Parts: sequence; structure tokens; C-alpha cells
Amino acid sequence: MIYFFAIIFSFLVTYLLVPLNIKLSKKFGIIDNPNERAIHKTALPLAGGLSFGIPIIILQLIGYFFWGELMLFLAIGSFMILMLGLLDDKAAFTANHKLLFQVLIVTFMFCCDFRIELLTNPFGDSLELSFFSYPATLLWFLVVVNAFNLIDGLDGLATGIALIAALILFAVGLIKQNYLIIYLSLILIGANAAFLRYNFFPAKIFMGDTGSLLLGFNIAAISIAGDGEFKGVTSMTILVPIIILTVPLMDMTLAVLRRVKRKKNIFQADKEHIHHKLYDLGISQKNIALISYFITFLFGLIGFGFLLSSKKLLMIVLVILLVILLIITYKIFKKELIK
Repeated sequence: MIYFFAIIFSFLVTYLLVPLNIKLSKKFGIIDNPNERAIHKTALPLAGGLSFGIPIIILQLIGYFFWGELMLFLAIGSFMILMLGLLDDKAAFTANHKLLFQVLIVTFMFCCDFRIELLTNPFGDSLELSFFSYPATLLWFLVVVNAFNLIDGLDGLATGIALIAALILFAVGLIKQNYLIIYLSLILIGANAAFLRYNFFPAKIFMGDTGSLLLGFNIAAISIAGDGEFKGVTSMTILVPIIILTVPLMDMTLAVLRRVKRKKNIFQADKEHIHHKLYDLGISQKNIALISYFITFLFGLIGFGFLLSSKKLLMIVLVILLVILLIITYKIFKKELIK
């Protein structure tokens, strides 16, 4: 019953909170006005992440009674990242300040046993990280959190990708009989499904950093949660989430390369992400989102396949697909992405 309650509660509460969130965002001036980097043409309420952040944290606190203090620590971390996003949406922190707070929050999570200690190799023996556990954990959280932050530039894009990622992680949890992962994934499924109703094109509200940071944080945390039977969603540790998040991770990688080559701050926002360039080519926001969903689902199935088939064979297929995707992206956007 707890799993049924998790998805129903997260869906209904999110769905009911969005209209209130819209009113409060307008009242307190948390609005995303059109600018040179934005695609939308009218001012829209921001910080929609509060709508699903509240039920997510409540359900994580309820999870404390089933999985112990691990869930309490996750709820505390989720609350901190939610507040960071909300304050950034309201006051617009500098990139350096936002990064500093993210590092502090991840450090807290590491101390609470959310850490990467082992990297498994589909072609050989596993690697114990030892002293490199903290930098690996820090890098993992920062990459996933900021990948979601960067991809959130189009109606429904980040929400839909998070929903698909959660669905794949839920399936992985079922196969591995990891009930913690099942519970946490169902929370995200219900919350994102409800929010997508308001966030898909034409969006009535944006999730803002309030939502994108929270989603990235939770997906990163789910994949490395706990120890023993709860340690990670698969024997591949973090490979499945990496595969699922191919679209946002690739977009972030290209953004970093582009900004480094131009000698700009890698956190400096621009309007040259993949979804921006597709939009400039005349593809509608709705179709861009659907294309991204399809690619995410495709790579999610590959990640899921690691549990059911030869890891070596799937790794080869994955590498080939990634190379093809990168070549196509580079050829289409060569001048704009890395000039």
C-alpha cells in the first residue's frame, strides 16, 4: 500500500498545488519575463518546482518509518536544494554562489552515506574508489543537477525527461527487487506526471531552478542511495542513470566545451543549447520535447538492458549509438555549438 500511496499522493498533491503556486508566484513576483535567452513570449510564473517539491519531501519523510534515517537525510538534502533553487529564482544568485551551495549540500549528502564507493566494469573487475569516493560523488551530483538545470529551457522538456528517467529506474528497481528505489521512483513519477499537465507546451508555469535542481538532485541520489541491498539501482552503479540522461548530459558537455573555447564562465547562460538550435531551425517546442523524450526512452531501454543481457554487447551498442548521435549533433550544429 505504501507504493500505491506514494504515486497517488505525489500526483494529487502536485496537481492541486500548481494553481496555488501560480497565484503565489505572481503575488511575490517570482516571474520569468521574456528576454533574449528565452523562447517564451509572455511572462510566466516561475518556481513551479515547489508544487512537486513539497509532496516529494513529505513522502521522503514518511519513508523514514520504513527505511530509517537514510530517508530523513534525503528529505533534508531535498529541502536544502529546493530552497537554493527558490532563492535563485527570486534573487538570481551568481553561478559561483550557486555552485558553492551545491557543493555544501552534496558534502552533507556524502557524510550521510550517499556516496559512490565502487565503480563496476562490464569488461572486468570492479574498482574500489577509496579516497576518490568524495570527488566522484561530488562530480556525480554536480553533473546531474546542473545537466537538468541546463536542459530546462523549453516547455515540458526537463519534466518529461525526469518522468521517463523515473519510469526506467522504477523498472530497474522491480527487476532488482530494490524496494527503496521503487518507492523513490514512484514519488518522482507521480509528481512529474502531474506537473507535466501544466508544464507541457503551451506551459502555464515553469519549474525554474526550484524544480530542475531538485529533480537532478533526487535522480543523482536515487542511483547511489544507502548500502548493502540498497546500494545503487544496479550492479553497474551509476551507468544506468548516465545512459538514461544522455540528452541532458550531452547538452551540458557541448555547453561546457563551447564556453571553454570562448573563454567564458562555463556556468554563464546562453541561448545555444541543442533545444534552442532545433527551435531556430523551425521545429516546434512540442516536437522538440517529443524528440527528446523518444531519445531518452531509447537510451533508457539500453540502460535497462544491462540487467537482462550481455553487458559487453550492450556496452558496444551503446558506444556506437553515442558516437553516431554525437557525430550527427556536431555536423548539424558545428558552427553554432563549438565556434
